[in-house]
Amino acid sequence: MIQVHRDLEKLPQYKNAVITIGTFDGVHLGHQQIIKLLKEEAAKTGGETVIITFHPHPRKIVKSGKSEVKIINTLSEKIELLDQLGIDHLVVVSFNEVFANQTAEEYIENFLVKKFHPKTIIIGYDHKFGRNRSGDYHLLEKMGEVFNYSVREIPERVLNEIIISSTKVREALLKSDLDTANQFLGYRYFFEGKVVIGNKLGRTIGYPTANLQIEDEEKLVPGNGVYAVELTIGSDKAIYKGMMNIGVRPTVDGTKRTIEVNIFGFDQDIYGANMRVFVNSYLRGEVKFSGLDQLKEQLAKDKVEAQEKLKD
Repeated sequence: MIQVHRDLEKLPQYKNAVITIGTFDGVHLGHQQIIKLLKEEAAKTGGETVIITFHPHPRKIVKSGKSEVKIINTLSEKIELLDQLGIDHLVVVSFNEVFANQTAEEYIENFLVKKFHPKTIIIGYDHKFGRNRSGDYHLLEKMGEVFNYSVREIPERVLNEIIISSTKVREALLKSDLDTANQFLGYRYFFEGKVVIGNKLGRTIGYPTANLQIEDEEKLVPGNGVYAVELTIGSDKAIYKGMMNIGVRPTVDGTKRTIEVNIFGFDQDIYGANMRVFVNSYLRGEVKFSGLDQLKEQLAKDKVEAQEKLKD
C-alpha cells in the first residue's frame, strides 16, 4: 500500500531511498518505464521507492497567469495508479515561491539530502531545478560525491517518449480519439463526477441519463460526442455498461456543455452519488436532429453499437 506524505517535517526515515521527481501526469506507459527502473534499483539494495511530485503544478507558480494545460489525472487518481504499480511512497510537495527560489545547491542539500537521505536519485539528463533552473544532472552527480548518493540517468529516448505520450494523450482525448489515448496510457481513460439533477428529458424518451458534474475543473474531459462506457457508482464495485453524451445537446437547443450517461438496464435513484466512468470508445459526433423522434431512433442505434463495443 502506497504511503502518501504531504508534510515535509513529518517524513519517515527511508531505507535506502531510491527517488525520482516529476509530475507523472497520466502515469502512462512512458512513466511506467521509469517506475520499472525505480523498482529494479530499489530491489538491488533492499530499498524503498519514493516519487516526489509537486502540487499545484510548478507552471502555475513559476509562470504568471493560470496555466491552461488540463490534467490527465487528478492527484487522487495519480495516487491510485501509483499504488497499483507498487510504489512505496509518494511525497506531495506544496510548490510555492519560497520553494521555487532555493538555489540549486540548497535544493540538493536542504531538500533532497536532508529530507530523503537518498541512496540513488534517478533523474532525466535534462532535468533542471533550483532558482533560475540553474541546477542539473551534473551538479547532482558532483554533490553526490559529498553526500554519498548515486545518480542514474533516465535515457533521452524514455524522456522523449514521456513528453510525446503526455501530449498525444491530451490531443487524442480532445479529438475523441480514445483508441490512441488508451493505447498510450496502457489503461482506459477515466474520470469521476457527482450525479446531479438534469432536465430529466432522457426519461421521457426512454433513455434516462445521469448528469455528471466534474469536481476538479482542471481534469481533462474528452471532446464532444457519444461514447461507449463502463462505470462504477459510489463504493459499489459492480461494473455497469452504458453510453455517454458529452456536448451541448443541440436537438433541444442546449447551450451549456453537459456530461450525461445512460446506464443500460439500470433504474435507481443515484442523485448525489459519485460515478467513475471508464471511456471505452467513441461512437459518433454530436448531431442536431429534426426532433425527439429522430433523436430516439439514433439513440437506439447508439445503444446497439455501444453494447457491441463493450462485449469484450
